[in-house]
This record gives sequence, structure tokens and C-alpha cells, in this order.
Amino acid sequence: MAFSADHWTFAFGVLGNIASFIVFLSPLPTFYTIYKKKTAEGYQSIPYVIALFSSMLWIYYAFLKTNTTLLITSNSFGVFIETIYVGFYLFYAPKKSRVQTINMLMLSVVGGFGAIILVTQFLFKGAVRGQVVGWICLVFSLCVFVAPLGIVRKVIKTKSVEYMPLLLSVFLTLSAVMWFFYGLLLKDINIAAPNILGFIFGILQMILYTIYSKKQKAILKEQKLPEIQKPAVVVVDENTNNMKFPKLTQEQIIDIVRLRLMVCSEKVHVASCPHGTTCAPKVENEDPKLQTMD
Repeated sequence: MAFSADHWTFAFGVLGNIASFIVFLSPLPTFYTIYKKKTAEGYQSIPYVIALFSSMLWIYYAFLKTNTTLLITSNSFGVFIETIYVGFYLFYAPKKSRVQTINMLMLSVVGGFGAIILVTQFLFKGAVRGQVVGWICLVFSLCVFVAPLGIVRKVIKTKSVEYMPLLLSVFLTLSAVMWFFYGLLLKDINIAAPNILGFIFGILQMILYTIYSKKQKAILKEQKLPEIQKPAVVVVDENTNNMKFPKLTQEQIIDIVRLRLMVCSEKVHVASCPHGTTCAPKVENEDPKLQTMD
């Protein structure tokens, strides 16, 4: 049985939901790292605040349209999980970052979203209201995809991928593909258009991750210190009470002999003459002979 346009739309919508769920869950390793470090210093809350705001806008847009149930389910989960992320970030963030995040929340979620609802409800009616909200959603969806560029800049500047979550980049790209076809089949440009940019930015982030992760591994390999040779251990045989010395290399034997030559190069012997007089001191060279090592 051939799939109709509605069937394909539903299929891409379901796949888009699955990809979106994974996108929303992909920052979990980042927040686990924050939990282990007990600090959010070095991390940014901007992507999560913008994603929260965008999800709220898409829910509002979906209620103004028809046949967009899958859009509601996806973004409802987004609102839920992004709220948890922002709260977790506020708990572990330094004071300065915490204040900035609260200001962004008040400005966007409370002030911005509230203003959009009031303006569109009182100034626009019918299909025009949906079009206006759709264009607003399009703009903020672009912001969601552009927000990680701050992390991209940090990766290029520090030449480190520590603060770039690879899973987020991969699944953002997959999600963008699914929602693009979903919007295309619905003939909704507000859904399809921003996902083109999302696909491009996702590919860019994965390329940068591949490049700088290899460079970082190469630097760490060059900076690896040589292993320190363990000191030799003298073992005492309890049965024979004899000490067993470790086997020396040829270079070590030569060094020991040279040290012997420096310390004991000459020995002076004073001998007594038979008639009670003191004989001249006899200097005896005892230079050990070097043996050739096979």
C-alpha cells in the first residue's frame, strides 16, 4: 500500500518527535559534568533559555493551526525538560551568571512571551494571527540554532571541544531534517525554513568537533611526560641470607668504574724500613682494568 502525503507527514512528525526528544535529552552529560564539578562555571545558559522560549512559542503557534498535534507533543516535552535544565543551571551557577540567567528569563519568558500573546490576541484575528505568530516562531527558531555559535567561537578560540556537546550537534541536525520534511509536506514555511539553517549549523559544529578533538588529542600526546624509571630494589634471600642485586647494564657498569677511578685513583702506602727509619711513601696506582662486555 502506497503512503499518501498525510501518511508521510505523520511519519516525519513522529520521527521529528523522537529526534527532538533526543535533542532535549542530549545535554544530560553536560549537566552531569556540572553536577560532578559542583559548578556551572564555563558553561552558558543562553541556549537553554532560548530553547525554552522557543518551545513555548511553538506550542502557542500549534494551537492556532490545525493538524499540528505532533508539534504540541514535541514542544511540551521541550518546555518541561528545558525548565529543569535552567533550574539546575541556576543552582550551580556563579552569582554573576545566575543574575544574568534570571534577567534573561524575566525578559524573554515572562515579558516577551506575555507581550506576544497580548499583542496577537488584541491586534490580529483569524489566519493573520497565526501568520504573525508563525513568523515570530521562525525568528526564534533561528535563534535556537544560532545560539550554539557562542560555543563554536569558544571552541575555535581555546582549540578545545570541552564545552561543545557532540550529541547535541548530531541530533540537532537529524531533528532539523525531520522537521523540514514535516513542514514541507504541511506546506508550512514557518516550520520548514528555519530547519534549513539548523541543518547547516549542525554540520558545521560536527566538523569543528572532529577537527579540534583530533588536535587536542595530538597536543596531549606531545605533552605526555616520559615514564620515570623505577629505582632498583635489592632483594634479600631469606634462606641463604644473601643479597641479590639486579643485573646491571653495560652503561651502568662503565659509570660505576669511572666513579671508582675518580674516588680511588691513587693509594699511598707508608712502609717501615728494617732499620727504624721511615721510608719514602710508595704511590701505587690501582687502576682497575675495564673488561670488555660481551
